This record gives sequence, structure tokens and C-alpha cells, in this order.
Amino acid sequence: MIAYIVQRFLQSVLVMAAVGFVAFSLFAYVGDPITIMLGQDYNETERARLAAQLGLDRPFYVQFFKFAVNAMQGDFGISYRLARPVSAVIRERLPATLELSLVAAILALAVGLPMGVYTGLRRDSWLSRVFLTVSLIGVSLPTFLIGILLILVFAVILGWLPSFGRGQTVMLGWWSTGFLTASGLKALILPSITLCLFQLTLILRLVRSEMLEVLRTDYIKFARARGLRDRAVHFRHALRNTLVPVITIAGLQLGAIIAFAIITETVFQWPGMGLLFIQSVSATDIPVMAAYLCLISFVFVVINFIVDLLYYVVDPRLRIDRGAVGGHG
Repeated sequence: MIAYIVQRFLQSVLVMAAVGFVAFSLFAYVGDPITIMLGQDYNETERARLAAQLGLDRPFYVQFFKFAVNAMQGDFGISYRLARPVSAVIRERLPATLELSLVAAILALAVGLPMGVYTGLRRDSWLSRVFLTVSLIGVSLPTFLIGILLILVFAVILGWLPSFGRGQTVMLGWWSTGFLTASGLKALILPSITLCLFQLTLILRLVRSEMLEVLRTDYIKFARARGLRDRAVHFRHALRNTLVPVITIAGLQLGAIIAFAIITETVFQWPGMGLLFIQSVSATDIPVMAAYLCLISFVFVVINFIVDLLYYVVDPRLRIDRGAVGGHG
């Protein structure tokens, strides 16, 4: 187990090193930070002074080493657009994105998992056909169109829910939350539904296909031959084995929800990191772009690491295989 953890940890470190190099390359090859900060009217003396201040007059490898050391400490420099520390800007926007992503992930699992189990067990029922039709629509329609349609129906026509913004928030230390106010909860509904639909349909179809495959295996037929009740066969044996690939996909999709909240946050003007990234791209704000890239990659790496450990715990075949390899050696 320890060797497995060490191996996965070293792989994660290598991935983050590669992502850090790509993020730093943005500074060297995308835009000109001096022109952005000084404007078009500047002289060579001002340019040389600012280049020395930012460390841009040093060799590439020296700049990258300094960037890597600062990034490990959470320091990504100063935002060109906002003239503020990037870490402070990210800290302000992070709660909005994480709360939206958390609600979307819970919705996707809480709705997609039972629907997938039902459509797998009752695949010929009319309700299963309805679920599969709805899931096909959810996969086919682009996220921004779903968001616009929801705004049109529930915000413009019916007037039940707000069309943009985060609503009223409450500060808990440095964390701003909308969970504790009525307007904050109402503002969460439309963007969280928009963000979760694709992941919900993916989980539904994955669980359904895995359930259908597992129900055809020999050990399920043997369990039925032993006289076990359908409930025990379906939920104690079939569902448990179905959860192995579901854990993997669900974990990766949680990272995808955070990473690809950009479109949803833009449609609903949700004040999170996705909207900040879009604004930074428009202004060529390289420090914020690099910080966003590193942060999202770190989230993916951590989630992958946790999923690998859960996979190792849930699937006994991995433990047996590694034990056999160790015994053979």
C-alpha cells in the first residue's frame, strides 16, 4: 500500500512540474507584460526599470526557478489588470466556484446514480425510456444554451429565480458563502443545474451500462440460484461492483466541474474563478491565467490521487495483483 501511494505521489509531482512549466511559459511567450503595465507611451529607461523589477531581464531558467518556488508558496505575482496580488484575487473568487461546483456535483450524484440504477434494473419500463431521452438531450445541448433557456423560463418568463449574480453572501472569516442566505440559495439553483446536467447524464448512462453488464455475470446468476432476494442481488452484489468505475469517473468529473465552470459562470455572471479567467484572457493578464492553470491542475491531481486510493481500497484485484508481483519478486 505504501509503495502504491509513493508511486502515485511521485507521478503527481511530475505532472505538477510539467503544468508549472507550461504556466510559466505563458509569461515568456504570450503578450508583453511591460507594454500592458506601462501602456504604449513609455521610454526605454522605464521599460528597463520595470523589467528589472519584475525579473524579466534574467535568464529563462532563473525566472522559472523563481516562479516555481513562489508558486509552491502560493505567490503568483501581481495581476496586470487589477494591480493586486493574484493570491488575494483567487482567494476572493475561490469560494464562489467551489460552492457552485460542490452543489452541482452533489446534484449529479444524488440524481444520476439512482436514475442509472433504475434504468439498469427496469430497462424496458416507460420511465426508463423517459430518463434516457432526457439524458440524451442533456448530453446533446451545449451548456450555454441550457443556461440561457433556464434563464428565459425561470427568470424572465416566470420570475421565480435571479438570472445572474451570487445573491447576498455572508463572510465566515475569509470565506464568503451564499448557503446562509435565502437570496444566495436561490441564486445557486439555475447555475448549479446548468453545470450538473452533463455530469448527471454521464453518471446515469455509466451506471446503467455497468449494471446491465454486471447483471449478466456468472456470480450474479449464482447468487440468484442460491435463492437470494432481488434486493440483495441488486444492491449488495451488483451495485457494489458497479461502483468501482463510477468512483473513477465521478472523481474525474468533479475536477471537470470545477475546471469547466467557466461557461456557466460567464452565462450567469457568477463571480467565481471561471469568470475571472475569461476576464483575464481578454486583458492578457498572464499571472492570473498562470495561477488558474496551476490551481485547476492541482485540483485534478489531488482528485486523481484520491480516486486511485479509493480504487485500490474498493477493488481487491489491485491488492491481489500487487501482492502477487511482490511475492514473485
